[in-house]
Amino acid sequence: MRRLKYVAKCLPTYAWQRLTRPTPAGKIHLVIAIADHFEPSSLPGEGAEFAPRGVQQQRLDAWCEEYPRNFDAFRDHEGRAFTHTYFYPAEQYDRELVDQLAGHCHAGWGEIEIHLHHEAAAESTRQQLISFRDALAHQHGCLSYEEGNPTPRYAFVHGNFALANCADGYACGVDNEMQILAETGCYVDMTYPTAAFHPAQIAKLNSLYECALPLDQPAPQRHGRNLQAGRPVTVLPFIVQGPWMLDFDRNSRSGIGRLDNGALTGRNAPTLRRLSLWKKAAVAVAGRPDWLFIKLHTHGMDPVDNENVLRAPMQQFLAALIDGAAERKEILHFVSAREMANILLAACDGRDGNPGDYRDYRYKLGQGGVRPNLAAATPSLAVKG
Repeated sequence: MRRLKYVAKCLPTYAWQRLTRPTPAGKIHLVIAIADHFEPSSLPGEGAEFAPRGVQQQRLDAWCEEYPRNFDAFRDHEGRAFTHTYFYPAEQYDRELVDQLAGHCHAGWGEIEIHLHHEAAAESTRQQLISFRDALAHQHGCLSYEEGNPTPRYAFVHGNFALANCADGYACGVDNEMQILAETGCYVDMTYPTAAFHPAQIAKLNSLYECALPLDQPAPQRHGRNLQAGRPVTVLPFIVQGPWMLDFDRNSRSGIGRLDNGALTGRNAPTLRRLSLWKKAAVAVAGRPDWLFIKLHTHGMDPVDNENVLRAPMQQFLAALIDGAAERKEILHFVSAREMANILLAACDGRDGNPGDYRDYRYKLGQGGVRPNLAAATPSLAVKG
């Protein structure tokens, strides 16, 4: 029954998009971000407890040591390194671990943003967001600021995907969560799409948009006004969705095909076949079809997914992605969640040209979190925080 509800919710939207949304042609800019639900405590299996503190430390040590070595060679059109945005769970805040991850990011290998699993009341959710926001900004030199505003700003993903109580009480319970996010400095949400057949999935797919319903209502993100070039964004946080596509691959386990929701997992490594689907999703600002936004998601610390995300499968994909970009008429931009949001805001303000010029368009990293230009970086830059 759950799967039938999911299919009934998503397929009409998907079918209409396939009929009306053309596949991009000609030279295109691919703006690629990895929203990493980064949980050092992850253990395999639904409902599993947290990994011991020592295991979490070992995992983070391995990541911070290997990541610069494994990915320093992979650069985009501007010479920028391939990075992750580490959405760290607020309810699992560990000062030493976050400080080490912040050092990894300050060396140029990503940015930290906010992730939250909760089923708490609205006021405690607000306090938890503010507390973690301020710790990231003031103790670790992370997060960003808008000119003239001293409040730290942040990007967000919801734990268990249940944004603004969109799963009717499952894994959230806070009806006005979107309003709380807006009031505490969140400018963009990157939760969607959910895991396959998840009850929190909404019918709106492959979209970049502002919420069209009041933010103090449950799940205002169910409906939205698509972002459009030349029309500035007025409702924050706006929504950035990753690709949701059907892949009719007879080599899949089902023998029929699979759902590609942009997740990088132990079973679904990145490939050029998947890239073609992500491009067909055509997630773009209306009026700017040559800038495609590919927001993927993963759980980089999950031992099931870690190998595909940190080692050879991702390296092989990036090598093929970069080597074949010119032939596929692609210009690559590896960005953080913040940078992707900034580029989107620039597009909505009518800016054109090279999207990479707008990485710091509105929200800029605060003092102590300024990322250096890594065009000539070496692995020695990545040190423990």
